[in-house]
Amino acid sequence: MTRDKPISLWAASAQEPDVAAPLSGADTVDVAIVGGGFTGLSTALHCAEAGLSAHVLEAEQLGHGGSGRNVGLVNAGVWHPPAAVRTALGPTYGPRFTERFGAAPEYVFSLIERHQIRCEVTRTGTIHAAHAPSGQAELKARHAEWQRLGAPVDLLDRAEVAAATGTEVFHGGLLDHRAGTINPMGYCRGLARAARGAGATISTGTRVTSLRRDGGAWIVGTESGDLRARAVVLGTNAYSDDLWPGLKRAYTTINFFQLATEPLGPAAKDILPGRQGLWSTGKIMVSLRRDMSDRLILGSMGRIMGTAAGGASHRWAQKKLAAMFPALGPVTFEEAWTGQIAMTPDHLPRICKLGENLYTPVGYNGRGITTGTLFGQAMAGLLTGMDLAELPLPMTDLAPVRSAPIMSRLYQMAFAANQVIKSI
Repeated sequence: MTRDKPISLWAASAQEPDVAAPLSGADTVDVAIVGGGFTGLSTALHCAEAGLSAHVLEAEQLGHGGSGRNVGLVNAGVWHPPAAVRTALGPTYGPRFTERFGAAPEYVFSLIERHQIRCEVTRTGTIHAAHAPSGQAELKARHAEWQRLGAPVDLLDRAEVAAATGTEVFHGGLLDHRAGTINPMGYCRGLARAARGAGATISTGTRVTSLRRDGGAWIVGTESGDLRARAVVLGTNAYSDDLWPGLKRAYTTINFFQLATEPLGPAAKDILPGRQGLWSTGKIMVSLRRDMSDRLILGSMGRIMGTAAGGASHRWAQKKLAAMFPALGPVTFEEAWTGQIAMTPDHLPRICKLGENLYTPVGYNGRGITTGTLFGQAMAGLLTGMDLAELPLPMTDLAPVRSAPIMSRLYQMAFAANQVIKSI
């Protein structure tokens, strides 16, 4: 990917400027951070604010991975409802995880406000839309759990979700008032600006090629020289390579594609009038947004097949919008892109210790904005003496998902077949 070609609509439309600075000379720091996305930049910001010297090393441009290709939904919680999280994590970590991730959007919004990050933020919530009666039954159960915990979440009936979305295809929905939307690349670049302002160093176009111990420190090798660090955080998630053995086998990779229309002006005024982000309950999830320029951004699982101007994905998107909004008519798509998601078998993220003072958060399961931000804060806490017991979930060792390569290929074939069938 060349730097002069935006990786997504978000990269092309972000108001925050990009940061491009190659590694210059050897350096010794408290923490070296591999990856310039939400996790790496949040780690750098929180470390620098805590008085640690931090250096981010990004192989491409900031946000080149999932952060710049994200849907941009700032959602509370995770895929699982709270009761399932408690069952998975136990009576101590389960409620703590649910509480912290329920409040995660508020923390993201507080960073945006504190650092005046220009990322087209909305705080009108997100809508989990029922694709079928079975989906509405699932949402009703989720609503009961969130109500028990006092969360500001509303269950919408079919008429209410139609009014909130502008389409009658959904059978109901769950409106989470804690959530919202952002331009994810704008947020990513804004975190970088804030981290640099706090004293962190950021080097782009700098690929880390090796990690080795030297006494009590890590030597971080790059094509432009070495960096010496007391601690290292790998913030690469779904874009991990072979830098650390077994890391990219710790999750199953799936793809998510999006297409963005040209600005539609008044024709889009009744579509998501509150500008909430939307995602569906279907097994092959569909997402929908309307940005501040009145573009519609439509997405689903799989890779882009073709381009924004033509191909299976383009036909799928035209048919999907026609089914949801028949009065809209054919539209022109300006951008199309694909991102990667790291899925774990239990749909919960991990914080793994790979070695002495070497950590990686991984397996965000499509919740990169909040998870990356919170885990960056947690990494800074660990490196400044926080008790392990205060983490939002237990620290674990790296465990390979043995079926990951096979499952990734199976998912890819299933998603491609779905696109082709529904584009005919």
